[in-house]
Amino acid sequence: MSLDRRDFLKLCTGTVAGLGVSQMVHPAIVRALEKATSGKAPVFWLQGCGCTGCSVSILNSVHPTIADVLLKVISMDFHPTLMGAEGEMAMEHMFEVAKAKKGQYFVVLEGAIPTADERYCIIGDVHHKEISINQAMLELGKDAAACIALGSCGAYGGIPAAKGNLTGCVGLRDFYQSKNISTPVVNIPGCPPHPDWIIGSLAFALEHGVEATAKILDAEGRPSVFFGENIHDNCPYLEHFENDNFAATFTQAGCKYNLGCKGPACNSDCFKRKWNSGMNWCVENAVCTGCAEPGWPDNFSPFYESM
Repeated sequence: MSLDRRDFLKLCTGTVAGLGVSQMVHPAIVRALEKATSGKAPVFWLQGCGCTGCSVSILNSVHPTIADVLLKVISMDFHPTLMGAEGEMAMEHMFEVAKAKKGQYFVVLEGAIPTADERYCIIGDVHHKEISINQAMLELGKDAAACIALGSCGAYGGIPAAKGNLTGCVGLRDFYQSKNISTPVVNIPGCPPHPDWIIGSLAFALEHGVEATAKILDAEGRPSVFFGENIHDNCPYLEHFENDNFAATFTQAGCKYNLGCKGPACNSDCFKRKWNSGMNWCVENAVCTGCAEPGWPDNFSPFYESM
């Protein structure tokens, strides 16, 4: 079975009849990907300066389950949190696979990259030599088919790059630009990103290739299928905003703009995809903090004051 680009995008947005948005990756895509990849694509998942929240998010993937992704679609050859191996053996395996599969593997970065001093993020050692996240992303990234920058940290620097930090943290795209590395980078921001955004973006790249993936990215490097709609314009409380009905507390009915909601400045499909297997999302009981946008958190702080 194979899916053309149009059908794939329909599945990603839940527009196929009988498919809910929370069921973003239909089982048919898993079967199609198995055939398309025919020999699972190697994926190296590295962790820079961050909180591991992106790893926690992808483990909550429902359609397909994380077991289907790992066992049927990709070959997760390195993941510090999930893998059984550790230390030098795990690091050597990663670099050996990268050498054998040059140009065929994908690198996922979770967390930001410190530029003030590489010693701020050492991820392992090979032959008793420490390897920083900077070195690993340079060596692996230059020969990768593409890289995926996860979370606000991996995409734009996020909290580790916020005002007052001493690390000089940056997102992957800025890091590669400073090193003249032209490997395509797909940004999947959010704190953390929705598991559908992660799986869907990786699945699209595997099914349709890097060139087709580049065509669906917006100016910030995000897949427009997930980040192409404004939260405020699609908010279920938009009518309250237009009628000047603003909530004074989080428990009151009404628009939460005066309580700090950053929905007007944020683009993502949270409003229809929702979180926790489609149960709820931030605006239902709190506010949107704008975590899918560049410049977060500094440009969106304080979180609980209106823009």
